[in-house]
Amino acid sequence: MNVMTSRERVLAALRHQEADRVPIDLGAMRSSGIQAIAYNRLKAHLGIEGGQTTLYDIMQQLAQPETAILDRFHLDVLPLPRVALGLDPSRPRWKPWRLPDGSPALIPDGLEQLPREDGGLEIRDAAGHMLYRMPAGGLYYEPVYEPLADAATIAEIEAWQPPSISDAELAWLAAEARRLRATTDRAILGLTGINLYEGAQRVRGWQRFMEDLAGQPVMAEALLQRFADSACADLARYLDAVGEYIDIVQVGDDLGTQNGPQLSPRMYRRLVKPYQQQVWQFIKARSGLPLFLHCCGGIYPLIPDLIEAGVDILNPVQISAVGMDPVRLKAEFGRDLVFWGGGADTQHVLPEATPEQVADHVRRQIDILAPGGGFVFNQVHNIQANVPPENIVAMLDAALAYGNYDR
Repeated sequence: MNVMTSRERVLAALRHQEADRVPIDLGAMRSSGIQAIAYNRLKAHLGIEGGQTTLYDIMQQLAQPETAILDRFHLDVLPLPRVALGLDPSRPRWKPWRLPDGSPALIPDGLEQLPREDGGLEIRDAAGHMLYRMPAGGLYYEPVYEPLADAATIAEIEAWQPPSISDAELAWLAAEARRLRATTDRAILGLTGINLYEGAQRVRGWQRFMEDLAGQPVMAEALLQRFADSACADLARYLDAVGEYIDIVQVGDDLGTQNGPQLSPRMYRRLVKPYQQQVWQFIKARSGLPLFLHCCGGIYPLIPDLIEAGVDILNPVQISAVGMDPVRLKAEFGRDLVFWGGGADTQHVLPEATPEQVADHVRRQIDILAPGGGFVFNQVHNIQANVPPENIVAMLDAALAYGNYDR
């Protein structure tokens, strides 16, 4: 089989065709990447000197893989990311920072990480609201701002304005999309930042929103509709600006836990699915591009509904969660879904196994998920700070060597 470009390889996988080899992703979106501490250790292990560790996701402390890493591991996908928190899109500038382990990184120039009395850090917006908090000794930020926590009426929800893409960010996105299309043959994944269910949990408060779903669903539906309408308005501008330059459109909404769905299939179909379907079908009609959904957890009972609502690509394929047996997933949904993930378990195998065991695990996952195409190799969610660099190398090298379809 002739050697394909990265873009050709990814697009073949999305058409459920066997390419020359399985495409590989690391860091093309905010749940397929690598924590910055692990990234610095990986570079040191490989003897890669120089370069810059750039935190494009401050909350999860994710590093954007550099060209040396992209080339070393033959990675096939690049992100078109939304502008990072604290970055001025009209003049993006970065400043030096030290990660919790003392190793260097760059963060957005406009981002202020403020010390807390407990020894941790926090990030506030211009109005003084605490957006994110990192406890003393922590490795990540957690979101804490819930602007609709005290909303008691539908009118309060309808009056609230979800964050939207600024004209400056849209201009930056359009220019960056054109640059990527002109300078790389890697596939380009457009990260919209759109989520509805997670967004409602975030602004209302996780517990309050779940109580709304169960006890006063009209409040939950009003908030989901508010997010859906705002998302479609933003997406119209976004897709008009970048749609011709990207290959895939990514959205997110975590619906699962380790032990199964967060809500029953009946409640999902009645209260959540209609709003997701509204937005996802808008994306597909407006762009004609495949839809990539990031959705964690044991979501097996919801997968037929996700397909019906418009999902083409599922990530992260959390194989350690209840119901997410990859053999069954491939057999039941492999004709309708592309599995972008499931290539290596990040909860136990990557941090705890030997490199040889990691490689064996990767080969088993490829045997299950790769036949017939419809598979992009990626570990299950982000590589965490405690993963040995030897295991990262073993995983990605095994994916490249064993993912050859001529084998």
